Amino acid sequence: MTDFQSLGLSKTLLKAVEDEGYTTPTPVQQLSIPPLLDGRDVLGVAQTGTGKTAAFALPVLQIMERRRTQGKRYIRALILSPTRELAAQIDERFDAYSKNMDIRHRVIFGGVKQNPQVRALNKGLDILVATPGRLLDLIGQGFVDLSNVEFFVLDEADRMLDMGFIRDIEKVLKLLPKKRQNLLFSATMPKSIAKLAGSFLNKAVMVDVSPKEMTVDRIEQKIMFLRKADKRRLLVQLIKEQKVERGIVFTRTKHGANRLVKQLGQSNLSAAAIHGNKSQGARTRALAGFKDGSVPILVATDIASRGIDVEGITHVFNYDLPNEPESYVHRIGRTARAGRSGIAYAFCDDSESGYLVGIQQLIGQEIPVDSQHEFHFIGAIPKPGQKPGKVKDSSGTKKRPRNSKSNNNSRGQNQRRPRRDSNNNQGSRGGNRNNNNRNNNNNNSNSNHRRGSNGSNRNRNEN
Repeated sequence: MTDFQSLGLSKTLLKAVEDEGYTTPTPVQQLSIPPLLDGRDVLGVAQTGTGKTAAFALPVLQIMERRRTQGKRYIRALILSPTRELAAQIDERFDAYSKNMDIRHRVIFGGVKQNPQVRALNKGLDILVATPGRLLDLIGQGFVDLSNVEFFVLDEADRMLDMGFIRDIEKVLKLLPKKRQNLLFSATMPKSIAKLAGSFLNKAVMVDVSPKEMTVDRIEQKIMFLRKADKRRLLVQLIKEQKVERGIVFTRTKHGANRLVKQLGQSNLSAAAIHGNKSQGARTRALAGFKDGSVPILVATDIASRGIDVEGITHVFNYDLPNEPESYVHRIGRTARAGRSGIAYAFCDDSESGYLVGIQQLIGQEIPVDSQHEFHFIGAIPKPGQKPGKVKDSSGTKKRPRNSKSNNNSRGQNQRRPRRDSNNNQGSRGGNRNNNNRNNNNNNSNSNHRRGSNGSNRNRNEN
């Protein structure tokens, strides 16, 4: 298949696709659209940036067009997304593809007033894009009826589970009619996702466009070994020397993102942070500035970065290496889009060498080392035979990799302030356990409270 027409799309949708400038379907679109148009369930392994939104949006719209309803509109398609940004982006795509169709759609998420969302629901919708917290909150208030849903899409399922939304998903599934078409997309496919998929997908077609199969030939990768204290200076040096006009810097924590933005500002570099503790208005402004070029550097955490699909990103900086190897591929995939080239830097201090081992095992190659910078530190280089990840002692606290060198004074502070890593890479570094519990909306110790019946608590923190 080499064009969209061969996928079986209607003339209306082909016109919309052409207007968006799409000429050739991506692999995930080629593999997903035909079975979805045939009424099959689909289980997709694909990350953001692969064209998966069009892969499910186009079939949903075509099915709706050929099976129009009479009378008051009701929700026929529900798309569940983990973050506000990704939900908003999905809704924007539905708007673009359905511009020549009589379709009403709406996105709802927390962090903003619900009244405009409620008014749209009361008028009647065909398609609803939502984050779990606000959706369940409005269902509880009686504003959302899912009894007529014909098409259910669960997007970014792995991140959903990382954020502790499994019980919310289960609640939503119980409210859906048994007869419906389903699609689940996930960037990774651990056992937990496979189990979830098996609970509601029916003889699903498997579509695998996982990171290991995706080409990164156009992305120049570099790993730079250094002490943690030198990361900021190296980052500032690289941004200024290479005159970066649009780059993303990834940190592991929300606190780290805020601190880095202030530090970059002290070096006369304009930057904005985006993470789960930022208000929706602040996140929208940061993204708008990044898109229009007034803010050249966006500092993001992994979860908040889902849904950032901005063209022309030339540089990605892994300021902190991710503790999930798959996240590395997801991060560097933000650059080198639409046939362009890009460069991805990864900073590795002596506490992160195990993470680097895991990343290189996943991608099946060693990342080229840049040892010519002035901060090069051989103590951060992984040792022969080093295992991936960090080592836990019997008390469960985090330690340096077992084979790292003994601490000197310049590194003692890192040992006194152990990193509390969680699945979503957003643990607090401050050592203040109470603040960590309040700010980290994905911390497992707070999961039971977060999933309580009061959905509005999640809406304030929901990504």
